[in-house]
Amino acid sequence: MKRRLHKKYLILILAYSGLLLLIPYVLDYRDKSVQQAGHGLPQQQSRCPELENTVALLWDNGYKVNGSDAPEHAFNRSQSRIHIYLHATWRTGSSFLGELFNQHPDTFYLYEPMWHIWQALYPGDAASLQGAVRDMMNALYRCDFSVLKLYAGSQNITTSFIFGWKMNKVICSEPLCDAHKRHEIGLVKEDQCAKCQKRDIRELERECKKYPVMVIKGVRVLDLSTLVPLMKDPAINLQIIQLFRDPRAVHNSRLKSKQALVKESIQVLRSKKQTDKYKRLLVPSSKVNRAESYVSSAMELICDNWLSDMMLVMNAPPWVRRNYLRIRYEDLVLHPMEELQRLYRFSNLSTFPALEKFALNMTHGRGYSSDRPFLISSRDAKEAIYAWRERLNVEQINQVEAYCSEVMRHLGYQKNSVDKAT
Repeated sequence: MKRRLHKKYLILILAYSGLLLLIPYVLDYRDKSVQQAGHGLPQQQSRCPELENTVALLWDNGYKVNGSDAPEHAFNRSQSRIHIYLHATWRTGSSFLGELFNQHPDTFYLYEPMWHIWQALYPGDAASLQGAVRDMMNALYRCDFSVLKLYAGSQNITTSFIFGWKMNKVICSEPLCDAHKRHEIGLVKEDQCAKCQKRDIRELERECKKYPVMVIKGVRVLDLSTLVPLMKDPAINLQIIQLFRDPRAVHNSRLKSKQALVKESIQVLRSKKQTDKYKRLLVPSSKVNRAESYVSSAMELICDNWLSDMMLVMNAPPWVRRNYLRIRYEDLVLHPMEELQRLYRFSNLSTFPALEKFALNMTHGRGYSSDRPFLISSRDAKEAIYAWRERLNVEQINQVEAYCSEVMRHLGYQKNSVDKAT
């Protein structure tokens, strides 16, 4: 009897020991699978191992304290206030994306506030302005708008100083102005808003504190690494929505608006002037005019920054990936209902029929672009997506596909089917 009992105990001990030995292998396999599958990136060996190692070090240095994982305090979706940054670059459709938040009655929205920094500190290169950009965002998310005084040249600023104020739903609605009603959905009429009384900036601060969600849209953050401190700050817990678009469509749109983008393009190019790889980009091509040359050259840096962002997120801790949402412009305009719900769900906002109708109408207009390139208006989504096929020549398409190939592969954009020999 005792021998039989001992035999049972021995079997149980061996089984338990075997289970303990298997657990580390199971966990290790799961972690590797999750990392490879993060954000829909292909499960294949990276073509940019050096870049991947660099961004991995960023999280290792910032996320671990004394060699151990820091507590995941940065993720708390039940917090009383949510802060979101719409991370984009020029001509990706970011104004339309921002307008979807400007329209929501529970959102305090700011359009391109960092524009003031770039204007005041011109011709400072883009990289040198990143610290100032982050500091401004840090203050704005706390509803401290006094930071704008640093770039206004005056201590007495009003709502009319805010860039894009004539399109801002909060500034142009009650109680600051009676031009619009906050809960009514529809584009702000600039001519009506222009008649609004200029309010002290402190009144806007008080309004800011009333809203459960604050969203800032910008194109002047070069890469996500700039925002890591704000993502880790538990008082802000910044969430990122990053907008991508087919690089060929971006390039086509940038060329269409080249005169308006020359200044910013030069600032972006200057940020890389010390790197041998990019020195050639600052020398205008003799084949095209200077404006087109600078705007075209900046596109290469934009794709490099996009790739850096992808690697950063892929190597980030789980709490970062939960606070990050990637969206493609093409999906947004072709499937506005589905993408709107995804955006609002991520932002802890509810949707309703009037907002859905607004999004649908904005993507089913006539033509793909207005005469005023930065004007928010209803567009024909399909024409906006595929216009580059008719407007770019084969050489321009080949050029973009060459230096944006890795980005296009990650985002699922197919290369042009036109015979490259023609």
